[in-house]
This record gives sequence, C-alpha cells and structure tokens, in this order.
Amino acid sequence: MADATLAHQLNLLAHLRSILVALGEAEQVPEESHELFMERFDELIQLLPRDPVESQYLGQELLCQVIQRYPQIAHLVPRDLLWFFAGDCLHFMPDDEIELYQALEERRYEAEENEEPFDWNQEKALLALSIQDSKH
Repeated sequence: MADATLAHQLNLLAHLRSILVALGEAEQVPEESHELFMERFDELIQLLPRDPVESQYLGQELLCQVIQRYPQIAHLVPRDLLWFFAGDCLHFMPDDEIELYQALEERRYEAEENEEPFDWNQEKALLALSIQDSKH
C-alpha cells in the first residue's frame, strides 16, 4: 500500500474521529458505550499503519457501526473510507458511487502501470465532473 494512500486514509479517520468526539461532547449518545467505541476506533488508527491488511476487518466493522450507531452523522462519513475498507461498507454506497470509485481505481492502476503521477483527490473531482456532465 502506498504511503500516500495510507496517509490519506489516516487523515480521513482523524477527521471522522473529531466528528465522533464532538458527538460525544454534545451528549447525543450514551456516554459509556461511546467511550468503548472510541477506544476501538483509536485501536484502528493505531493498527492501520502497522498492519494494513489486518486492520481491514476492524475498519469494516467500525465504519458500519458508525453508520448504524450514529445515523445522524452517516452523511459525514468520508466515502473514501467506505471504499477503502470495502466489504460490508459498500452496502452504504449507491451503485453510481461504486461505479465512480471503480473507474477511479482503474485510472490509478493505469497511472501506476505507466509510471505516471496520480492525485487521488484531483482525479476523483475530475471523474465526478465528467460523470455529472454526462448526465446533463
């Protein structure tokens, strides 16, 4: 796994963690179960850089739980995280979004094959624009 991809996912997890912390501070969730959940979330953040493959299952489980336990913030869960951890997380992505990410992965693979630079966020924005234009 490329360092840039891993760093991107860790940044997104940190962002999601800040949202979860704010949710707990606003006392919108049961405190005790939220604390335990946050401990497991922190475990994921610690495990991901050390063992990306092993962390996949924990990531899938926790992201699904975020959406199920905290539906009021489900729309704030970064879509890149759902795609990255995949598995059951993909159930929370509509088909057109999955198609966008599949096309994005194909572009990334092609760039790597041709030893060309690839900016995930820039390519995602360009791809989303081209898909949006084709719908009009």
